[in-house]
Amino acid sequence: MYPTIIFQSLRNVVSIVFLDVFVKIGLMNQLRLFFMGTPRIERGGEVVATDTRKAIALLAYLAVSGERPSRDLLAAFLWPEFDEQRSKAALRRTLSTAKAATGEEALYITRQSLGLEEGAFWCDVMAFQSAVEAAADCQRQAEGFSATCLPHLETAAGLYRNDFLAGFSLRDSQAFDDWQVQQAEHLRRQLSITLEQLVHGYKSTGAYGNALAHARRWLQLDPLREEAHRQLMQLYAWTGQRTAALQQYRECVRILEEELDVSPLAETIALYESIQNDQLLPMAAKRQPSSLVLDVSQPPTTPEPLQATPMALAGRQTELAKMQQTYDQVGPDGRFLVLAGEAGIGKTRVAEAFLATLPAAVHLQARCYQGEDHLAYAPFVQAMREALRRPQVKEQLATVDPSWLAEAARLFPELTENFPELPAAPSLDWTGASGRFVEGLSRVLDALLSGPQPGILWLDEAQWADDASLDLLAFLTRRWRERPYLLLVCWRGGDLSADHRLRQLLAETRLDGSGTLLSLERLDATAVSQLVETFTETNDSPTPPDLAERLYRETEGLPFLITAYLQSFSQARREGEGWQLPATARDLFQSHLTQANETEGQLLQAAAVIGRAFDFDLLQAASGRSEEESLPALEGLLNHRLLLERPGDLPYDFSHHKLRELVYEEMSLVRRRLLHRRVAQALANRQPESLTGEMASRIAGHHQEAGQDEQAAVYYRQAGDYARSLFAHNDALQHYQNALALGHPETGALHEACGDLYIRLGQYGAALTSYERAAAISPPEQLAQLEHRIGQVYYRRGEWGLAERHFEEAQRQWIEASSGDDLARLYIDWSITAYRAGETAKANSLAEEARSLATNPLAEAQTQNILGILARKQGDPALAIEHFGRGLELANKHDYLDVQIAASNNLALAEGALDNDQRAYDLLQNALALCLTYGDRHWEAALRSNLADLLHYLNREEESMAQLKKAVAIYAEIGQEIGETRPEIWKLTEW
Repeated sequence: MYPTIIFQSLRNVVSIVFLDVFVKIGLMNQLRLFFMGTPRIERGGEVVATDTRKAIALLAYLAVSGERPSRDLLAAFLWPEFDEQRSKAALRRTLSTAKAATGEEALYITRQSLGLEEGAFWCDVMAFQSAVEAAADCQRQAEGFSATCLPHLETAAGLYRNDFLAGFSLRDSQAFDDWQVQQAEHLRRQLSITLEQLVHGYKSTGAYGNALAHARRWLQLDPLREEAHRQLMQLYAWTGQRTAALQQYRECVRILEEELDVSPLAETIALYESIQNDQLLPMAAKRQPSSLVLDVSQPPTTPEPLQATPMALAGRQTELAKMQQTYDQVGPDGRFLVLAGEAGIGKTRVAEAFLATLPAAVHLQARCYQGEDHLAYAPFVQAMREALRRPQVKEQLATVDPSWLAEAARLFPELTENFPELPAAPSLDWTGASGRFVEGLSRVLDALLSGPQPGILWLDEAQWADDASLDLLAFLTRRWRERPYLLLVCWRGGDLSADHRLRQLLAETRLDGSGTLLSLERLDATAVSQLVETFTETNDSPTPPDLAERLYRETEGLPFLITAYLQSFSQARREGEGWQLPATARDLFQSHLTQANETEGQLLQAAAVIGRAFDFDLLQAASGRSEEESLPALEGLLNHRLLLERPGDLPYDFSHHKLRELVYEEMSLVRRRLLHRRVAQALANRQPESLTGEMASRIAGHHQEAGQDEQAAVYYRQAGDYARSLFAHNDALQHYQNALALGHPETGALHEACGDLYIRLGQYGAALTSYERAAAISPPEQLAQLEHRIGQVYYRRGEWGLAERHFEEAQRQWIEASSGDDLARLYIDWSITAYRAGETAKANSLAEEARSLATNPLAEAQTQNILGILARKQGDPALAIEHFGRGLELANKHDYLDVQIAASNNLALAEGALDNDQRAYDLLQNALALCLTYGDRHWEAALRSNLADLLHYLNREEESMAQLKKAVAIYAEIGQEIGETRPEIWKLTEW
């Protein structure tokens, strides 16, 4: 027999573990309520599932109103269709659900009124309103706008992730729905004011990039707000985006015409004209460190730097090297280089980085814009007009024949200022006029790009290029000779059809060797880590250790999103309030979604509701469209790269999970429910007879979102049974609790199943609650089994007297029902309880009773196990080993996993007592492996403790301590769950 070390070692280790547990207890119980958007409840950093919508409604009303209303008021408010007695009963049930979600400490409950304890919870709505009030106080104290108010405004804007309780409603309480609408409208008005103040504030401080982001969001919130349109026009103009400013005016005109049938105000028209005529002066930041009084009536004349340096480039070294290689090939003839990729992949950033490596090379830069395909030569006008303003332009163009300059002057009248003697351009009414005009433009381009190194003409977002610009591109690439410059073109591949002229142009140049295509892919985890490291060093501020991992998971390696999140992070938005999609990223995705037509949009909504990868049949069934309509729409979504196709049984998915979230958020509740119902039906039709648990869970979720609680409850029960069969205890619990919350009729059986799972998890208090709830509603014939279960819980807690009382009650009922095998298993548990309580004679008597009654293999195997324990206690190790061996043989034969674990552990202890150490070690290792599958936390702790003792005896101290620490951690969890130190739970060594 080897010595035990558990009590001496545990005394020191336990104190450390319990101290750590108690220190963390405050964090573990932290309650956070999120009602901006889809409601969510978190406690201890984990999302808590709420059983009913009424529980969410109750918590939302108590948190946002800040009141402690009477029970009568709440009952009538949430259940207006019920009489007083039924409504109060419903309130009590809902209160129980709310208490389970929030914890008792957060709720204020008396016989008369209810409320939430101040300081016991955090709510995003209250935090938003506090931030708004703090900003207002700040401005009152400063007697105007102050830069010190901006952090409060930013906090408020960041907290508003969506409208109040978006997508949530109560079908049977008009009063609550009316209150919800009032709150949502009030909060939207506060957000609108906040965004307006942010725009004006950042304009005053010269942070135009921040002002732009908030102006876009302000306009998205209220598209009819003409002032928001004007602010965007100004900001675009002041940041050098003249074309975007003009396009914003056109968008303003369109919206006002379609929605209100009115024209823009005179001041909006005047602003447009000043931008069009390049007469809008840039605005400078007013540097007043202490206070800034808001005054944007007259823009200052001195420009200020717009933004900080761009985010560091990572993961693009290969692409930059290939771009340099293509540039080096430019000789007497030019080269055509294409950067292609999805929106946000970083094409512009890579092109900028490439140009930065060639400071001596002359380059012209132009960008195409969506909606400007009717403006002839728009990008070339932008690029060349900028070049024509250079001081050396006259010298550059001196080599161009005046007749070609005269052709170009048709598009650029300013050429006549530098060359007043130009001849008149020929008439346009002859066949070769267009050819001469394009040749004239190309000659001017040649001259403007001339220099000591080959020049570069960069055309960004070329998918939006107008037809005339495409004609000019084709002309340039088909006449490369003696044009020694690089034509760099960026486009979104998903926005180009297979027969688009740009694709044809690329194919032609690749055939003659002058064209190169570089397709940018998303960044890998290593590149994202490099970006985070650079960000941390540059900002000289600590970041969470898992920031890179979370960022990669959240963005899927899309560079634009990575940058947007890091910039948002740098604006001091607190970690832990959720990773809301930054406004700039939302704008990008919104613009991407506008490419879809009506049918494609319906398929996209169906795909968002499916919520994961899918096949064509499921998408078509959910969308409600015919196969003839769905197929071309799917192809369109693939072409736009809103969806991607991958190999496998589920070949289609969103190109980015944030797109899915955005599409889902913007659907109406009615539309969501319809689509969820279709998806649930389509999934169920695939396997009408036998559904796997995973599929049952998916169907249950869709039925629940569709408002079909009864059907959802049935599928949740099925999913729970499947998860339980796989020993996925937490998943099974969640499914059973969902089934209960949705009104599954077999309430007693579900509560009993929950109790069984809580026992495995070592959560004995919760197990007792579940069994007692089951006993309260179960028929009499089920009570004996529940009494037995309750006794087992008290046995595990070391409360032998309470366990025996429940065993006695179960015995009485089973004797009356003449249930032999049930009595045998009861006597087995009763015997081990008596043995642990030191009543050896009683334990022997009960074990013999069990042996006489056992008829099925399970009862026989369990009987052999308890007989072995008693034989070992009486000093007969050989007999003990014989009993344990028989029990283990029966358990192995019939796959009784719990008996296999117990018999292997007990046999190991018996073999160890005879110094058969290797046999004991093998048995304990096997028992531990089985227990990890079975998922019994208390047994796992006991097995690790026994293994630690054996390893210590074998002088394998490091391994022994590792097992002991794991055992102590589990014992501490169980002890903390019980609420007090119970030595008996630590003494479990055999069972």
